[in-house]
Amino acid sequence: MIPEPITVSYLNKYIKDRVAEDEYLKSVFVKGEISNFKHHYTGHMYFTLKDENSLIKCIMFKSSTATLNFIPKDGMKVLVLGSVAVFERDGVYQIYVKAMQEDGIGDLYKEYEELKNKLEKEGFFDSVHKKKIPFMPKTIGVLTSQTGSVIRDIINVSTRRNPNVHIRLLPIPVQGKGAELEIADNIRLMNEKKLADVIILARGGGSIEDLWPFNEEITARAIFNSKIPIISAVGHETDFTIADFVADLRAPTPSAAAELAVADIDEIKIKIETYKNRYKNALRKKIEYMRLRFEKCIKSKVFTDPTAKIKELYIELDNYIKTLHNETINKVKDLKTNAIEVISKLDTLSPLKTLTRGYIIAEKNERSIKSVKEVKKDDIINLKFIDGKIKTKVV
Repeated sequence: MIPEPITVSYLNKYIKDRVAEDEYLKSVFVKGEISNFKHHYTGHMYFTLKDENSLIKCIMFKSSTATLNFIPKDGMKVLVLGSVAVFERDGVYQIYVKAMQEDGIGDLYKEYEELKNKLEKEGFFDSVHKKKIPFMPKTIGVLTSQTGSVIRDIINVSTRRNPNVHIRLLPIPVQGKGAELEIADNIRLMNEKKLADVIILARGGGSIEDLWPFNEEITARAIFNSKIPIISAVGHETDFTIADFVADLRAPTPSAAAELAVADIDEIKIKIETYKNRYKNALRKKIEYMRLRFEKCIKSKVFTDPTAKIKELYIELDNYIKTLHNETINKVKDLKTNAIEVISKLDTLSPLKTLTRGYIIAEKNERSIKSVKEVKKDDIINLKFIDGKIKTKVV
């Protein structure tokens, strides 16, 4: 005889009741590593607690989070106190955490911090190394999974903003062992073959383990050495990977990366139209200004009476000539007066003037005799009078 079937709701309720009756599950003290942590806007915290072999979902309501003295993060090792119960609607069991404290930092999180500090000291995050994202790239290189919503979102946003943009996808594994090698190789390939003007490195959200290929040193160095600018869009907005810090630009989501990489052609058209109208108005004002200047120039005396300036210069030249003539006459008159005065003085001192008063000049060999010692008996000397000379002999 076939037993009467029960409903899913009945089974879930039955399991929930059995779990609720277990005294051990009413208060459990569990240690593990936080993964896939989400702090809901309502204040509740949702996360997964895991160890090397297993995991369990956890929820900590807002009323209990007030007792926390730290901010939970992926990779943290914690101790939680709570009860295990079944969420009847979904048929899943989880820990309802009442208290939580740190139990050290998880190995992955510790490794993440060590690599982050190392690369930061080497200057991998410095803004001086960040390359500028081209304004209107022709080709967008995308490194992500070939399937999934990420590439669809990038294509949809990019083609909506600019239908002429070319998207070149190089499929890569975005999680799992060895994914970092594929990521680094494809970044190098993009550069060697010059396959794009800008690269978008993207994947959806996930736990720290899922995002780990983007926290590997080989990935960071490939991004840093890329000649092509790289936009990192790894995980959700709250997720930060090493790739985000090394990349030339970080986008909170793949869709946002497409918006940052591809200019909106409609906005550009509006800007061009605005600039065109602005330049038209500026040119119109410039022409009007030049026209007013031209009219002012035409009305100036240079154009209405072009010889006026020459006439003014003629008059000015005549005045200079007249002044020069008068000054020359006055100068000649002054020199003439001075010459008369000098001649008068010279005439007064002239030896000939002395002769008019009855004196004579005695000369011997055409030289004046100043002393009787200069002559002797029988010398012939000349006596110069005012009106002539007499030759005589000394006796």
